[in-house]
Amino acid sequence: MNLHRKQFTSLALAAIATGFWGSALAQGAYPTKTVTMVVPTAAGGTTDLSARMLAQALAPVLGQSVIVDNKGGGNGNIAASIVKRAEPDGYTVFMQYSGYHVISPHITKQKQWDQADFQPVANVISAPQIIVVRNDLPVKTLPELMAYAKANPGKLNYASSGNGSLQHVTGAMLEQQGGIKMVHVPYKGTGPALQDLLGGQVDLTFGTAPPFMPHIASGKLRVLAVTGKQRLPSLPDVPTTAEAGYPKVDAMSWFALFVPAAVPKPVVDKLTADIRTVVQSAAFQQKAQEQGATADYQTPAQLGDKVKADLANWAQVVKSSKIEAE
Repeated sequence: MNLHRKQFTSLALAAIATGFWGSALAQGAYPTKTVTMVVPTAAGGTTDLSARMLAQALAPVLGQSVIVDNKGGGNGNIAASIVKRAEPDGYTVFMQYSGYHVISPHITKQKQWDQADFQPVANVISAPQIIVVRNDLPVKTLPELMAYAKANPGKLNYASSGNGSLQHVTGAMLEQQGGIKMVHVPYKGTGPALQDLLGGQVDLTFGTAPPFMPHIASGKLRVLAVTGKQRLPSLPDVPTTAEAGYPKVDAMSWFALFVPAAVPKPVVDKLTADIRTVVQSAAFQQKAQEQGATADYQTPAQLGDKVKADLANWAQVVKSSKIEAE
């Protein structure tokens, strides 16, 4: 009996050891299969473009395919919930948009996720908002837009990627600073909003430059101002909101990678190191600049600090703008 018991114990320990080392080896070999990058918006917006830029450049560095999976809607809650529930093995990652990550939590009555559900991996892209109007709107500058809005109260409507998105908050900031009133029209992402702007169903929108650049170049859309502190190299003739007389209209977006909270540190370390290689490459930086954005790698710790600071800052803006959940 004792012999059998000893044999069983030895076999059990061997099995545990084999499983442990097998798991450790599998973890060390990450990745061994396709990585899915979940995006909280429809195709066509900057979040989607940032994800596709990163996925394409990251795949050869990781040595595995990286596919983009768009799960738009619900102010980013649909995508966040999917990633939150995903197996914490590093094969489901989250390309998050700052508006959804640090603004939506302040207006969501029934929270479907919490900051603690995710851990930061790396910031990828940063970009200011631009103010864009349909080409047949009779304004060519931001002051002219303000004058038109004052002369036609409630007539102008502006599109956003959703209630509580950074575009929505930027519109509210513009209303506050200009003493004007516009109608907010929320969409499920920048892509659908852009299509209706091109079709003339809405008058203007706010957003990061990448998805708008081809239409600005073709003359289908007109850009009035950049909401950052500096002009964009890709739009050198477009003034900042400060230069146009509205310095308090200042809104920057960021697009960053997160993973479920329980993903092991070695996997996060591998991802952030490879993302750093990609984002700091000359080719990626050039491509981002051409799109009106900045390749802006930040470590997990730096991204975590940014999230905390922005959560506090945007809480004040949301409160003063009286933005509420739909």
